[in-house]
Formats: sequence, C-alpha cells, structure tokens
Amino acid sequence: MDGSQMKVKVLVRNPDDYLRETKQDIHKLPRNYDPSLHPLEAPREYTRAMNAVKLERVFAMPFVGCLDGHRDGISCLGKHPSRLSWLYSGACDGEMKLWDVSRRKVLYTVQAHDGFVRGMTFNQETSSLYTVGDDKLIKQWKTEAVDGSDLKAPINTILTKGMLTGVSHHRSKPYLATCGEVCNLWEQTRAQPIKTFQWGVDSLQCIKFNQVEENVISACGSDRSIILYDMRESVPLRKVILKMRSNSICWNPMEAFVFTAANEDYNLYTFDMRNLNLPLNVHKDHVSAVIDVDYSPTGKEFVTASYDKTVRIYESNKAHSRDIYHTKRMQRLTAIAWSMDDRFIYSGSDEMNIRIWKARASEKLGVVKPREKSALRVNAKLVEKFAHHPAIKRINRHRHVPKHVYNARNEMRSGRIAAKRKEFNVRTHTKRPLPYVSEKEKATVSEQQ
Repeated sequence: MDGSQMKVKVLVRNPDDYLRETKQDIHKLPRNYDPSLHPLEAPREYTRAMNAVKLERVFAMPFVGCLDGHRDGISCLGKHPSRLSWLYSGACDGEMKLWDVSRRKVLYTVQAHDGFVRGMTFNQETSSLYTVGDDKLIKQWKTEAVDGSDLKAPINTILTKGMLTGVSHHRSKPYLATCGEVCNLWEQTRAQPIKTFQWGVDSLQCIKFNQVEENVISACGSDRSIILYDMRESVPLRKVILKMRSNSICWNPMEAFVFTAANEDYNLYTFDMRNLNLPLNVHKDHVSAVIDVDYSPTGKEFVTASYDKTVRIYESNKAHSRDIYHTKRMQRLTAIAWSMDDRFIYSGSDEMNIRIWKARASEKLGVVKPREKSALRVNAKLVEKFAHHPAIKRINRHRHVPKHVYNARNEMRSGRIAAKRKEFNVRTHTKRPLPYVSEKEKATVSEQQ
C-alpha cells in the first residue's frame, strides 16, 4: 500500500494546555462549560431544591383577609362572571350582600328573602343574578351598576309551589333550573316551569348545569342519589346511589363529562357521567361531612369546605389534598368559592364571616419582577424534580392541623387498619375467600337508567 494513502490516528497533546509557564503560575485544569455535564450537577440542584421547598413553607401564609358584616351564618356565595373583585353572599337570615373584595368593603346590602338564602346563580348574557330562598320565591336582580345600587329591588319575582333549595342557570340560553321537592326547568319570561323532572325522591339539595355539555343538569337527592337530567328530554337520564348522601356537586369546567360530589361520609367522589357505576377517584382526608365543593377555572384543582372547620385543596386526579387551611376562630364551613382569576379562595362559615385565602399558600401578592418570576419558576421545577426524595417530600407534605382534626384522623386510621386486618384474617382462614372489592366499588350502591 502506498504510504500517501495510509491513515494513522495519534493522540496529540499540546503542552501549552496543561503545563505552567512558570513555577509561580496556577495549575491549568481542563473544564467543560456545559452545565449538564458538570460532575456536581445533581447535588447542587438537590441543595437548591431543598432550600426552595423550605422557603416555600416559610412563606406559606394563605390567609389574606376577612369580610365581616353579616348578622347570621353564611349560606351561599356567588362570583360575578365579569367583575373579578365582586362577591355576593347570602345569609341564613335572608340578607344578601355585595362585596368589593379588593377593598374589603360592602358595596350594598339588601333583604333578599324571608328565611335562608338557599342559592344564587348568574346569567352571563343579561348580567342578572337569580336567588332562591325558603319563602318559595325566585328573584332576579340586576348587577350592572358600578356601586351595586341596582340591588335595591328585584326586577322579577316568581312564586313557586314548593320550597327551593338550589338554583342554576344555563350558560348561554335563558333557562333556569331549580331544585326542591322536584327539579323544575324555567324560561326567563314565564311564571310557570316549562318542564318538571321527578324520579322517586322526596327532595333535592343541590343542582348544577354543566358548563361544557350545556344541556346536562346534575342534582343531589336526599335518598343518597346523584341524578342526571337532560333539558331536551322529558324524563331524567340516569341515577347513581351512594352509601351516604351528597351535599353538593360541581362540574369540571374543562372536562365535559366529569363532576365531583361532596359526600357525608367525609369523602369526595369524582365521576364520569358516562360510567356512573364506578367513581374515577375517591378524595379523602376530611374528618367530617364535606358540605361544599368548587372547581378552579383551570379544572385541574378543586377546593372543599367541611364540617371539620377546615378548607382543603385537591388536585383533581389525586386522592389526597395538597393543602389545608384553618384558623382558630373559623367554625363549621357552609360555602366555598374559587375566584375567577384562579388566585383566591372565598370561604363562608356559620360564625358569620367570609374569609379570603390564597389559592397557593406561598404565592407573593403584588408586583413580581421578571427575574424573580423566572427564579420562582426554576425553583418550582427543581422541587418537582426532587419531589420523591424523602427529605424534600417530608418538608413539602408537612402541615400543622388543628388538634381535633389530628385526633380524628388518627382514630379513623386505626379503624381502617383494624378493618383491613379483619378482612385479611377472614380471607386467610376461609375455605372460599370472599371476592375482592376495591375502595371505589364500595362507594356506589347501584346505578339506574
């Protein structure tokens, strides 16, 4: 072979790259400036994640303020669809107040009903508010005046045959659904219901229009059922009966078929309405009946109010809460609402106060500079990356809870352990073992169509 065609691979080292020019000169070290190849990248990021999660717990101060002024317990809350800082509240003495949450002051107060204000809902098209109460009346109010003065008197009042416990408005059409002894569908211009749905139940507690599949309505019955109606049909669609009664229901604003029910058995159940015989998820952690539930505008999280005097925030696909809010003075919660800008939570309780909470406990209120915002984003990603490391997981999950909640939780846990032990013993010592039933299957009694 000709020498000109021969290829020889050799190692070439330039002494200038590693030799010092003089004895006093510093040693030259080979460096790779690519951060992904740094030998200490993982420990360095772990330390940053640890500091970030600690700072998150240090700055976790979710309580923002309190709206004080009602003379009786709060029974329901209503968010204005186009004004972020407006909040409507109804009380057990029939009084309704309009609040400017940003200034924490009352804009207007009116005696809306005799007895409880049971429910309120908005019509986005005409900017109207509908309320129902124990006095068997449906009242329509205007909500356009800047100072809230158009709440002085209702623009329309409908007298119904029975007591009403809930109300919900169609997203785009002029239809209204009310619940009580039966489910009634109303048209805005008529004084009589255009449809009445009934399915062998003596009363309904809560009713909600689906915000995506706009013709579908869901309601909670006193016979422990959750009933689905279609306003285009003349009969109810289907019904699922749970072990205990559901107090409230809320549709996911981003997923057409998904809704969550707040139950008396301390849990919440997320269902897909296409398959009601099994819940998608069972959300635990409360130690008393769950009274109300509301989704965030993103549909990824929801907030709950319970008789155990705590507010809990859940991710919609997880079984356990990501956060718990409580104060010493807060008593049993009766109503909950997530603000339309996804930043705040409003809770109403029976000691006559409405409290404002941050949706993310350690979030900074006010102006955040671009550099600070990017640093917070990086920290959040680092915490997410190392979320399963024991030390970071422990700090991230740790929450102080009231003594009565702590004791009740331990008691419930010991009861669950005892039940599992008994089931294991029965299975072990029985010739024909019982069929295994999952926690999700235990929740539902039957489904009817």
